[in-house]
Amino acid sequence: MPERPRQPLLHDLVAAMAAPTVALSGQDGQIGHPRGPGGAQGLFHADRRALSTARLLVDGREPEPIAHAPDGTGGARFVLLPRWLGDDGPDPTVRVDRVRSVAPGRMSERIEIASTASGPVTAGVRIELGADLAPMEEVKSGRSRPAVRAEAGGPGRLAWRAGAIEVTVSGEGARAEAGETAALAWEVTLGPGGRTTLEWHAEVADAEAVMAAPPTAAAWPAPRAEADDHRLVRLLDRSLDDLRALRLTEAGTEPGAGGEVFLGAGVPWYLTLFGRDSIWAARMLLPFGTETAAGTLRALARRQGRRADPGTGEAPGKIMHELRRGDFAFFGGGERTGRPTAYYGTIDATPLWISLLHDAWRWGMPEAEVAALLPPMEAALGWLAEHADPDGDGFVEYIDHSGHGLANQGWKDSGDAVRFRDGEQAEPPIALAEVQGYAYEAALHGAALLDAFGRPGAGRWREYAAEMAARFRARFWVERADGVRHPALALDRDKRPVDALTSNIGHLLGTGMLDAAEEAAVARALAGPDMSGGFGLRTMSSGDAGFSPLSYHCGSVWTHDTAIVIGGLARAGFGDLAADLTRSLLAAAEAFGFRLPELFGGDDRATAGRPVPYPAACRPQAWSAAAAVAIVRAALGVEPDVPNGRVVLRPLAGAPLGALRVRGLRVAGVEVEAEVTRDGSPRVSGLPAGIAVVRHEL
Repeated sequence: MPERPRQPLLHDLVAAMAAPTVALSGQDGQIGHPRGPGGAQGLFHADRRALSTARLLVDGREPEPIAHAPDGTGGARFVLLPRWLGDDGPDPTVRVDRVRSVAPGRMSERIEIASTASGPVTAGVRIELGADLAPMEEVKSGRSRPAVRAEAGGPGRLAWRAGAIEVTVSGEGARAEAGETAALAWEVTLGPGGRTTLEWHAEVADAEAVMAAPPTAAAWPAPRAEADDHRLVRLLDRSLDDLRALRLTEAGTEPGAGGEVFLGAGVPWYLTLFGRDSIWAARMLLPFGTETAAGTLRALARRQGRRADPGTGEAPGKIMHELRRGDFAFFGGGERTGRPTAYYGTIDATPLWISLLHDAWRWGMPEAEVAALLPPMEAALGWLAEHADPDGDGFVEYIDHSGHGLANQGWKDSGDAVRFRDGEQAEPPIALAEVQGYAYEAALHGAALLDAFGRPGAGRWREYAAEMAARFRARFWVERADGVRHPALALDRDKRPVDALTSNIGHLLGTGMLDAAEEAAVARALAGPDMSGGFGLRTMSSGDAGFSPLSYHCGSVWTHDTAIVIGGLARAGFGDLAADLTRSLLAAAEAFGFRLPELFGGDDRATAGRPVPYPAACRPQAWSAAAAVAIVRAALGVEPDVPNGRVVLRPLAGAPLGALRVRGLRVAGVEVEAEVTRDGSPRVSGLPAGIAVVRHEL
């Protein structure tokens, strides 16, 4: 019986990227799965695999890899040894450096060959090439398709074409071989101490691409950070590089006419506009300016729901889940339209959109830009009032009516994510704990914006928030046999509390929906080794029946999830636990070369020694990279309120992470410097005129 296709593993791949283009290879630099088709290696551009094979051969053999290293976000260097060449003896005398560079729509490689052999060295160098032009969803599912035949395009040139996509490859001084098996080939002769460089390039054109590279560089500056914990500086630097490379805009649009800049969710599966992911990443990135938030808000408002469509999940005022090219098959089915396709199966993107607008306003987004987004904000509030609670019980809930969309529509969107403590799966419609907190916060944030801009309706939303808090208090809290009291993960179809202990409840901290005693109970529940014993916060308690350290949402550690909870703990005054989780995450960052993945295993720190990779995790990923900024913000405790002319400082008490200074933060568009000294004293300087500093004592 043939084995069914499986999602390819990503954990040991090397990524070089400049959105919407990314090259994924093995650690030897080779592109093309060594065990045949079905892997995730390739040169990808805008949801298509442009090249499925790019294998370097010397004399028909693969040289042996000994090292690889990033060369910025868009590059990588691979060091290889063809040990059959050169002098006899233990020391290698011929070395090959394969230097890769990726730009939007283009990949270039230099093959640097150097010899210290005592005599001449002659070798045939060959790049074997193949292109299947497979859609991203086929690659993700582990399926494969036949290679497209390469056409000769002139001396040293090859081309592959299918529909709207064309891939061209050229090699300087190379002999091009077209056909089913394509290649670029060179003959090289080196004398003693000789060296040479061979170059080849691949370019991709796709007239139907939905995503494109932005026309301008990132608006945020390169920060200058100093910290007692050097890991925090390295994580911040690497993360901001990755975030710059993840910037996207919609293809075929112009600035001011839909050409907004936002962050693609992650490499390789989600390099597009995602409601929840792009919003959270932009929200975390606010300390470095409001431009990314503004672009994200406008891009999502442009595709805000207008009508009710159970097939796509669209509803008036709703913010979408993801945007794909017209031939993208959502979840293995769905209409192929030939035009950009939006899917709306998300329960939380809409309230999170409202809160992003509010927070950007507080960080100093220009009032005219905020005012222009008030009509879509009011439409989003309208969705919250009219469509988010289909059974009228006062909670925000979801169910997939189409039968082919996401069964779970919170951030934990895998099919088995919502489980009782005994492992039983909850039946929809499902009301998630954190989503009620998002709705509460969005109602208050919307009310604040309505009041500030002289628009009616604020009182209604403050009443909504108060009633939500009361209902949540009455229905969600559970107590375990060991006396631990915490909010349930969700309410199920029968309004039973789904009593698993999960990280979701940490998202309630700092929203204001819980009182001080309830926040303390949540912090205690999360502080136990069953939740915080890994390299970050586990998604589910290790004491629950559904727990597995390599479960996607039931025991793994998600970088952004831990960072959100760190921020909530800091705002609620639980600095020690926030610092403990930060140190765990920094240890994970060091193990992953300071490029934190989407998620990793929830194994215990004491037994594993280092984090276990989740093999299909995206890396880099926008909200995982932005988590570094969220950690810095929590440590510094800088909370601007530009409309009211103040910046509140509430750093982690006692500076448990040591001294930290960051230059290049931006408040109301002005660069400022913030620091916390070793004794925990905060300072901010360079603020715009009229902004006062307020020290908040917890």
